[in-house]
Amino acid sequence: MSGTSTSSNPSRGRLRDIVPNVYLGAWAPGPKNGITDVPGVLAHTITIREANGAVNTGVTAIVPRKDWFHKACHAGIFRFNGSGEMTGTHWIEETGLLHSPILITNSFAVGSCYTGVYKYAIQHYGQAETGVDWFLLPVVAETFDGHLNDLRQFAVTPEHVVEALTEASSAPVPEGNVGGGTGMMCQGFKGGTGTSSRLVPGEDGGKSYTVAALVQANYGRMQHLRISGVPVGRILAEEAARTAAAAESKAAYDAAKNSKDGSIIIVLATDAPLHPVQLQRLAKRATVGLARVGGYGHNPSGDIFLAFSTGNEVPVQTVTGQHRSVDPFKPRTLGAEFVDDQSINGLLEAAADATEEAIYNTLCMAETMTGNMGRTVEALPLEKVKEIMARYQEVEKGFSA
Repeated sequence: MSGTSTSSNPSRGRLRDIVPNVYLGAWAPGPKNGITDVPGVLAHTITIREANGAVNTGVTAIVPRKDWFHKACHAGIFRFNGSGEMTGTHWIEETGLLHSPILITNSFAVGSCYTGVYKYAIQHYGQAETGVDWFLLPVVAETFDGHLNDLRQFAVTPEHVVEALTEASSAPVPEGNVGGGTGMMCQGFKGGTGTSSRLVPGEDGGKSYTVAALVQANYGRMQHLRISGVPVGRILAEEAARTAAAAESKAAYDAAKNSKDGSIIIVLATDAPLHPVQLQRLAKRATVGLARVGGYGHNPSGDIFLAFSTGNEVPVQTVTGQHRSVDPFKPRTLGAEFVDDQSINGLLEAAADATEEAIYNTLCMAETMTGNMGRTVEALPLEKVKEIMARYQEVEKGFSA
């Protein structure tokens, strides 16, 4: 099952399209194999490119639920390596609540995206006579795209964020050179945006829960790239080294990449009812998926992971001047249900597997790009990947025969 592919280039495809028999864990993907498989979760990408090649950037919006403003989700954060930014995380760690959309963009656009969330909120919730009397800390994450994008242009504006939040839908999320991932690089190749999902059946064959990942991948080194355990990056690097021109090109790329290492932002979504500590555990498992592909959490890399659950609705904005329906000094109770920790293993596995495949989909869907200052980053060569994976699959067949 390949899920939905959204590439306009017939030479590109998701990993399951390229290597149909690849093993990516025991849990089946959702129908779209993406984050919008989680019921109620919406997303949209805004891609910004200029004809002269200088600007290659954008913004990706994830809306946890349509009424994110009044109904919070439980959420958890994990920082694998902290050389990056995800705003609003102090409040998530303080309360375990997410009541903001999630924006992912480039390093210089965090302020514009932060303002954009407020502009959207004012349009929809700040027109009363009392003006703004509610509480909102936008969640904005970033990775660095300065190799292919001229950051001095500050191309992302608050209006792009308003558009992204307005247009967010349950449609399949485009992948590769799109949204906040437009100008990103990943493990020696063109990187960007990718997503995947898993279905985990409940007790006694009951309701299945969805666990999904969306990544903005901009990290790592070619020789560390592995696909389903196969050392694809090392094989490709050795092949490139046999050609002097390719070796020179790779050396030039490595020089730029090593001086400005990137980051990865991973957002996990689920409809399984998990409380904040369980969601911290889920977010940690994104590290397992990242490690399988070849991420080490290098020193200047910002590797920050957020997990949220739509399984419970938590009312917020209930003590404002407009809607003071709760006395903040008189404790009241709320009803909620949670997964038994003793039965959580399938969800933890799904988080790791979905993260792993989301990164593969990023690499497989991304296309070669020539960007700022004429710099070119090549896409992962899918035909060679197919050949390498086929050789290893033949070896596996021999062992299982």
